[in-house]
Amino acid sequence: MKIIEIEDLSHRFSDGTIGLDSINLTIREGEFVVVGGQNGSGKTTLLRHLNGLLLPSAGIVRLAGIPVFKDLPRARQMVGMVFQDTDSQIVGETVYDEVAFGPENLCLKPNDIKRRVSGALKLVGLTHLANQRPNVLSGGEKRRLVIAGILAMEPRILAFDEPFSNLDYPGTIQVLKQILTLHRGGQTILIAVHNLQEVIAFADRLVLMKKGKVLRNGNPYELIEELEGFGIREPCPIRLEMEIQSWLS
Repeated sequence: MKIIEIEDLSHRFSDGTIGLDSINLTIREGEFVVVGGQNGSGKTTLLRHLNGLLLPSAGIVRLAGIPVFKDLPRARQMVGMVFQDTDSQIVGETVYDEVAFGPENLCLKPNDIKRRVSGALKLVGLTHLANQRPNVLSGGEKRRLVIAGILAMEPRILAFDEPFSNLDYPGTIQVLKQILTLHRGGQTILIAVHNLQEVIAFADRLVLMKKGKVLRNGNPYELIEELEGFGIREPCPIRLEMEIQSWLS
């Protein structure tokens, strides 16, 4: 099933800068799609159109057949977004409060809120920190907390913008494991990165962007030799003429 359909999508910022230029892209439910490109290529701008945080200058984005602009609340519940700056997404006094924030704003019954929060915290392995203040968590724990808050909204699509930014190796492994667990559970995953090292072994598809355009879209292993032309460093094993191995192997 096509869960995301993007047709002739363009975005021009108020200063005249072109953020996106006539993008066409289809994503099927359950896919793991990596969007690669150097800073300024349009990756983040593209993701922000998926749930209406930005609206297009031209073109359209459909989620399960319905245009985003026709029902913004639906789009924002359907697409959960994890940004680079995790702290800017955290508003709760405790870990539990943070995860409960979204369901509370949906005006759900207390028992339904409790069920969603408990389930989300269990999925990301933070149940034991439910009463902890978010500011004392590690970088990896904060990012998992944001993921839990999004999961409590029960989205069908998860979009990550540079999910490993500013994380040390243990934090990166924590977040990567969480993303892969969600994908195995059937979640549609989009990850925007400028470094493919952590995720290329797991991607179903690689989309390469440059200057607001999608210029390549296909099997990650067939596009590896083109990465340098998009300002993306080849994964270390490729440069050493070795086979790419999972970071979790």
